[in-house]
Amino acid sequence: MSAPHDWNTQIITEFRANDGKVGGNFEGAPMVLVHHQGRKTGKQNITPMMYLPDADNPRTIYVFASKAGAPTNPDWYYNLTTAGTARIEVGSDTRDVEVTEITGTDRDRIYAEQARRYPGFADYEKKTAGIRTIPVLALTTK
Repeated sequence: MSAPHDWNTQIITEFRANDGKVGGNFEGAPMVLVHHQGRKTGKQNITPMMYLPDADNPRTIYVFASKAGAPTNPDWYYNLTTAGTARIEVGSDTRDVEVTEITGTDRDRIYAEQARRYPGFADYEKKTAGIRTIPVLALTTK
């Protein structure tokens, strides 16, 4: 079992035991568990992520394919954009969502707000400058 898998499993367990709240580096941050199917493997995956709620639409949250500033997008980004749908856990609720990539000035505005609230995201953007633009995905309850 790989270290990232172990880490995700611990976060998922803590999330479910505490109605969506986790401690450590994510204490106080809004967290979501995103269920997605591997586009190549067909395997069902669950990935914990920080999110930003949409200020105007309570049915929408935004997630960020930062991969901690790595030079490539995370696999889950491709799984979600290929499928166009997913299932999420927010707190103790489970919802089916549509996945939409946000681009241009809307993407920049949303990402800037996440980076303002959580400065680690600003660091991720610095690491990827000139390499890739970190994607922003809207997850909207169907």
